[in-house]
Amino acid sequence: MADFLMIMAEGAAEPASFGILTATTWVSIAMAIFIAILLWKKVPTMVAGMLDNKIAEISKQLKEAEQLRLDAESLKAEYEAKLADAAKEADEMRVRADAEAEALVTKAKADATALIARRKQMAEDRIAAAEAGALAEVRAAAAKAATEAAAKLIADKHDAAADKALVDQAIAGVKG
Repeated sequence: MADFLMIMAEGAAEPASFGILTATTWVSIAMAIFIAILLWKKVPTMVAGMLDNKIAEISKQLKEAEQLRLDAESLKAEYEAKLADAAKEADEMRVRADAEAEALVTKAKADATALIARRKQMAEDRIAAAEAGALAEVRAAAAKAATEAAAKLIADKHDAAADKALVDQAIAGVKG
């Protein structure tokens, strides 16, 4: 490697063609012709046009992406609002259901209390009616027994003479 650098440093002569043109000159001429052809065929304008088209397309895609992002944010906000409304409505429904359930329980308790009171009153009325009926039956049986006993006593103790004395006594009480 050191030998190569030494050769380069000594300024080794380049081979020349046609006596005056070196390899570097030929490359420079070829590059100049190539650039001239590119300019003559308007390649830089075409490349610039293609780049401008690509830039315009990318810009259009960026605008579409921005619009899509805005639409997505709008939809997101709308659905978040709907979700919040739905949650609020669910809470309201739960509160109403709790209130209705409590009202139903209260009404059921009141109905049960009223039913118990009615049944108790009916039972007391039946008991009172049964007591009155039993008392009437006892009184009727007692009256019948007393009547039968009185009839028997009267039949046993009163004869025709006693009856005559009673009748005379009753007549005397009426006259006087």
